Amino acid sequence: MSSQPQPSNGTVNYSVERAPAGDVATVTLNRPETLNSMNDEFMNDITEAFGMVAADDGVRAVILTGEGRGFCSGADLRNAAAGDAEGFDADAAGEATTDSMDNVFHPAIRAVVECPVPTVARINGVTAGGGIGLALSCDVAIAARSAFFVATFGPRLGIVPDLGTTWQLPMRVGRARALGMALLGERVTADQAEDWGLVWKTVDDEELDAAVGQVTDVLRRSSPAAMSRIRASVDGATQRDLADQLDVEMGHQAVLIPRNMADGAAAFLAKSDPSFSGDRY
Repeated sequence: MSSQPQPSNGTVNYSVERAPAGDVATVTLNRPETLNSMNDEFMNDITEAFGMVAADDGVRAVILTGEGRGFCSGADLRNAAAGDAEGFDADAAGEATTDSMDNVFHPAIRAVVECPVPTVARINGVTAGGGIGLALSCDVAIAARSAFFVATFGPRLGIVPDLGTTWQLPMRVGRARALGMALLGERVTADQAEDWGLVWKTVDDEELDAAVGQVTDVLRRSSPAAMSRIRASVDGATQRDLADQLDVEMGHQAVLIPRNMADGAAAFLAKSDPSFSGDRY
C-alpha cells in the first residue's frame, strides 16, 4: 500500500494498492470504538476520501469497509439523547437535522453512489441504521457470514430509514421484505441478505478478503468507462420503457465499441485478459 494523504478528521483511513493491472483504493471507516457510527466529521471524511478517488485517475475500483467488529452501526446517538434535556428546542433541532443531512450526510452518500469507478462494500460486521444505506450505496456488496443487518429506524428510534435506505431496500428485496425490515427492525443475517438479493454474496469470515480480492481483480482490469455506463444503465432502467432503454444502450455502445471492442475480442480469442484504457468517461 502506498502512502496517501488522509481525510481531515481522522475517522476514515484511505489507502491505494498500486498494480500494473490497475489500482484499488480502500476506504476504511475508522471509529471502531462505536462500531463505526456516523457523525458529521465521519461523513465529511467519507466525502473527502471518495474525492481522492475521483482525483486519482489510476484507481480502477474502491473497497469500502469498517475497522473492527462493525461495518457501520448507523448514526452516533450520543448527541441525539440530549433531546430529552430541559429547554430542548425541537424546531431548532429539526433545522439542524436538515442542515446536517443536506450538507454533510447526503454529500457522502452521493460521493459513493457517483464514484467514477466501481465500488465494493466489504461488509465485515454489524450494519445498522444508516449503515445499511451506506453499504448499499456500493455497486457490489460482499458480506462475512457473521455480519448482519438491522433497520433500527422505525421501531427503536421513531424515525424514517434514511441515507437512501428507502430507495435501496425495495429496489433490492421488494416491498414486503423492505417493509418488514423497516417496520419491525428484526435482524437479517448475512445468509438471508444473500438469499434476498440484499448483497451479491455471503462468504465465511475467513474467506472475506479473498472474495473481495477476486471481485476487485476483475474490476481493476475492466474499462472504467464501461463500468460506470453499466451502472448508469441499470440504475436508470426502472424509469424507462424498453424502447428508451434500447436507445440508452445504443448510445453507450456507440462510444464503447470503437474504444474497447477490438482489444476485448482479441484477448477473448487469445484466451488472455484484455488491457483496456483507464479512461473513465
